[in-house]
Amino acid sequence: MSDKKAFYDKLKVQLEDTTAFPADYLYKFIVPSTGNQVKEVEDLFDNTGAVIKTKKSKTGKYTSVSIVLNIKSSDDVIAYYKEAEKIKGIISL
Repeated sequence: MSDKKAFYDKLKVQLEDTTAFPADYLYKFIVPSTGNQVKEVEDLFDNTGAVIKTKKSKTGKYTSVSIVLNIKSSDDVIAYYKEAEKIKGIISL
């Protein structure tokens, strides 16, 4: 658990050093295509004004989900990542 905390602490510092909020932020996830994970990711960003694009892998086993969302702070960026972690099989890029 401390590894995740250290990761998010480092991410917060990097975001605050490189980004002037509010700003458009690009989230990229890879999810299995077989379940409803794509819908779960889309639902996470529902009613936020996010632009969501999906693309299946060549084999069709995985789907890439790219989301561009206007974010108010580094804490908001991290909050979405933490919510996305709960989705089974998701990989954050």
